Amino acid sequence: MAVNWYIKHFNELSPEELHDLVALRIEVFVMEQNCTYQDLDGKDKYAHQIFAVDENKKVLATARILPQGISYAEVSIGRVASSDSVRGTGIGQQMMERAMAFIQQHYGEVDVRISAQEYLLNFYGKFGFQSTGKHYLEDDLPHVEMLYKSN
Repeated sequence: MAVNWYIKHFNELSPEELHDLVALRIEVFVMEQNCTYQDLDGKDKYAHQIFAVDENKKVLATARILPQGISYAEVSIGRVASSDSVRGTGIGQQMMERAMAFIQQHYGEVDVRISAQEYLLNFYGKFGFQSTGKHYLEDDLPHVEMLYKSN
């Protein structure tokens, strides 16, 4: 399957791209995980969105990268979602590798904080994230705060 990757600031997204990114997040978080929450929280306006699109222009995976001071004191990655049709194919790993490379290029060597669902602890650990020890329920799902420490 041919996949094209994009990283765009909110101001660079077309209306169709924004629609499709939010639609995937709703599909994953609201429909699949049965979480009722305000997805459009105002933070996307400050974010860079990373996303993968197939040959039919279908969004397969997405995440948002926020600058320091929006969600945390550090740069953060959130709203990480992939279509069930591509889970297990490595697309999530590719997305995180690209997100971390973008952060290094765009922000330099900085710390990165995330709020991860607990079952993904090992997945994010592959990218250097470590638990801060803060565990909590977010939308009734167990989460853990994780931090990537720059060199």
